[in-house]
Amino acid sequence: MRKSVLLLSISLLLGVKFGFAQKDISLEDIWTKGTFAAKGVAGFNSMNDGRYYCNLDERQNLLRFEFASGKLVDTLIRNADVKQANGGEAIDLSSFSWSADESKLIIATQTEYIYRHSSKSVFYIYDLTSKKLVKPVAEKVRYATLSADNSKMAFVRNNDLYYFDFRSNSEVRISKDGKENAIINGATDWVYEEEFAIWRGFAWSPNSDKIAYYRFDETKVPEYEMAVYGTLYPNQSKFKYPKAGEVNSVVNIYVFDTKSELISEMQTGSETDMYLPRMQWTTSNNTLCIQRLNRLQNKLELLLADAASGKSNVILTENNPYYVDITDNLTFLKDGKTFLLSSERDGYNHIYLFDMKGKLVKQLTKGAFDVDDVFGVDEKNKKLYFSSSEVNAAERYVYSIGLNGKDKKMLSTGKGWHSASFNNDFTFYLDVVSTINTPPVYSLLNAQGKLVRTLEDNKALLAKLKDYKINEISFSTIKNELGQDMNQFTLLPINFDATKKYPVLMYVYGGPGSQTVMNRWSGGNYFWYQMLAQKGYIIVSIDGRGTGFKGEQFKKCTYLNLGKFEIEDQLFAAKQLAKLPYVDATRMGIWGWSFGGYMAGLGISKGNDIFKSAISVAPVTNWRYYDNIYTERFMRTPAENGKNYDDNSPINHVEKIKGNYLIIHGTADDNVHFQNTVEMVDAMIKKSVKFDSEFYPNKNHGIGGSRTRLHLYDRMTNFILEKL
Repeated sequence: MRKSVLLLSISLLLGVKFGFAQKDISLEDIWTKGTFAAKGVAGFNSMNDGRYYCNLDERQNLLRFEFASGKLVDTLIRNADVKQANGGEAIDLSSFSWSADESKLIIATQTEYIYRHSSKSVFYIYDLTSKKLVKPVAEKVRYATLSADNSKMAFVRNNDLYYFDFRSNSEVRISKDGKENAIINGATDWVYEEEFAIWRGFAWSPNSDKIAYYRFDETKVPEYEMAVYGTLYPNQSKFKYPKAGEVNSVVNIYVFDTKSELISEMQTGSETDMYLPRMQWTTSNNTLCIQRLNRLQNKLELLLADAASGKSNVILTENNPYYVDITDNLTFLKDGKTFLLSSERDGYNHIYLFDMKGKLVKQLTKGAFDVDDVFGVDEKNKKLYFSSSEVNAAERYVYSIGLNGKDKKMLSTGKGWHSASFNNDFTFYLDVVSTINTPPVYSLLNAQGKLVRTLEDNKALLAKLKDYKINEISFSTIKNELGQDMNQFTLLPINFDATKKYPVLMYVYGGPGSQTVMNRWSGGNYFWYQMLAQKGYIIVSIDGRGTGFKGEQFKKCTYLNLGKFEIEDQLFAAKQLAKLPYVDATRMGIWGWSFGGYMAGLGISKGNDIFKSAISVAPVTNWRYYDNIYTERFMRTPAENGKNYDDNSPINHVEKIKGNYLIIHGTADDNVHFQNTVEMVDAMIKKSVKFDSEFYPNKNHGIGGSRTRLHLYDRMTNFILEKL
């Protein structure tokens, strides 16, 4: 990955795949027919003993298989038995989880999503021994979770936390003040769900006699309202959404003792304008770990709280000159004496071992690379399993390392992007590997990384691809103005001729820690780009400053200036591309979604002498409109940093737009509000700027649905063909 852009004219030709009388790709192939759908291995669930895994068959019988041989051992649950237990009425078993001892199945049905992750469902409990089915709660509730001893099931109803006691066959209400858009118990508010990726706000203690839970008081948080169309008078959806600089929920954590029925508040400090992004039980039934993050998000503290008294003490503090990323890479080991935590304290994301007083025992991983996923800890054999960007930032490989920081070993074989799912005793793992040009291969490997058997190789899809006009996407690097290497992928047109000139469409995201240049299968957009290449377009994507897995400095240099250096890198790269002999410098385009839509808006305005056309899908157009946890993490508040908010928001540069601009949004986008596009359009009208627009009624940030996606990509394709 050390080629410069000026060498691409030769090297990229090597990636072109010439074929015979092949087919054109259509939008219907991509979005409605499923022509290029890759097969997966669904429901690969490890059992507790590590010897077996279970899977639902096509009739929704739950089968048990042996890891070592792959042979069917027995049928754990017959769908017919579940149906009979339900009075002859069928139940969809596709969404299930095990009780801790695997004697019961928790089945979620009739699921209704609230936001991106949160949902409510009708829950059933099926007992494998008695073959009895119970529905503890008649209506839809949230996050039904069994205690470790199976005696109780906690859930959230109407913003209050409850549990059902199977021994007394009775329901116990823990909180009593839940109220929509005011008080939430046992769940999280919108912004915690979106930005901290936490939605279930409670956890059973190891001994099943206590429940720790969040309480959110969002009374003072400003309310956002959006219309939901489809009736004579549209309904109004209202929810609390704290925009940059606005008031947050006041968050507290409590522990309810099911024996004494006493509630203890955990001491998290007198400052309420802060975040509690994680809580989890340690290996002790009486000790809760709470993560406390200041509003600036540059100081993270680990607190250990006594479940009975609520008294807490800080055992570890992470300070960062920029910001601290919240992850799930905190693991308390079974020895009760140590824990693992990821940190960027040496400039890269690595794993550290601490004792329970927060004293560093050992830095386990080291080097000029970032650890990505932590797959688990085999405490018996004292090994940690993880993936990292050590080979290069565009790929991932699976490694093991001793808990003493020695004997690191790469387990992955085969170039590309690897991910792993280990069984419970770390004797086997499911490896999923793909490249940008080849669909995923699912394999079962042992703990040493040796192949046991291939479960799905997607050879049928690979064979099908030979019937279509497809070129390989190739990887390279291009330098920014500072001379830093930026990863790049390039797709050349079918029957590329270096003596001709071609238009270029750049795809951008660019958000903090993100990547678009990844050597892994991406599905839909990959084939859309192939379709555009069939029509004579060069497709390019570049990960500039602010993107991830090249160390903290590369990622966090955009701090307080979100958008500034990111668009400078895209514009500088576009100018370099425009110098290539086969590029038509008068036909440069850029497109992106969400943060990428924001970048495209900056591209067509700040880069008005470079880009002829741009497409912004669901863009942020003014950072003042976006939520505070995300925006303030990188920009602080508008009161502190207002000039950089304004200088780097496309809405303030509309008068610079000369080219063709298409802006697209869903009207029910609860994340990046439709307001962003409305205000941008209004600003363009006031400045007499011509533009194209498209909106999608009642669609959220993903603008989903097969027919909707088809319409969206048809709209974008026609715009590109006409305007670029």
